[in-house]
Amino acid sequence: MSATRVKPESSELLTLAVVRRERISPHFTRVTLGGGDAERFRHMGFDQWFRLFIPVGEDSLSRLPAKLNLVAYARYLAIAKTSRPVLRNYTVRAYRADGPGGPELDVDFVLHGSAADGTAGPAASWAQDCGVGDTVAILDEGIGFHPPGETRQVLLVADESALPAAAGILASLPPGTTGRAVIEIPSGEDRQDILTPSGVEVDWVVREDAHAVPGRAALAAATALPVPRDGCAWVAGESALPVALRGYWVAGGMPKADIMFCGYWKSSH
Repeated sequence: MSATRVKPESSELLTLAVVRRERISPHFTRVTLGGGDAERFRHMGFDQWFRLFIPVGEDSLSRLPAKLNLVAYARYLAIAKTSRPVLRNYTVRAYRADGPGGPELDVDFVLHGSAADGTAGPAASWAQDCGVGDTVAILDEGIGFHPPGETRQVLLVADESALPAAAGILASLPPGTTGRAVIEIPSGEDRQDILTPSGVEVDWVVREDAHAVPGRAALAAATALPVPRDGCAWVAGESALPVALRGYWVAGGMPKADIMFCGYWKSSH
């Protein structure tokens, strides 16, 4: 993704507050952020992502760097664990400039494990327990997928961790775009309403084995399709999925320059 990334014109640490929290499906919780510095956020569309800082104490957000270069990251790591905010990367699922109280960002969190028994990660646990008014900080990092203006055909492949990014891309594509999106989800109830150009078909791939590594089912579905020869392709999710699918596409004759791929996380299995 670093080769195709488009950074925002300016990026600064923004403090936002929880406006709403909603369990939208068995494996997803949506947290809407707004207020605070939301007026200064610049929406770029597509797979726009940001660093999310979740406080662990009252002073957690007060010592954060304005940017996150190597020096600033070292300073972040030097903060005592008792006050160092949790840092994770997330995607803008949706943006509304005219929310009831001003601009709003929707952020979807995948729920694996349980916050009650400690098997969920810190970000997912926060998403399940946060309340209206709770504050976080974000640092915009821009977009990774930006098809050339003449692109009219796309193929998108994602597991559930990249579903918000895929949805953002689909909502940002020109109306005349054609193609397909293959999105793997843990259960049929996790299907979402996604805004897409009329010529783009969305294939929901439901993972049949609850213990299977996410991305394997999406890989099988995507490799059953013809290798795209026109347009561009994007794949993201558990690291094995983008690595394997990019190799399959390149071996099938697709130019590397037409493929954007990114591993969002790595399974321990």
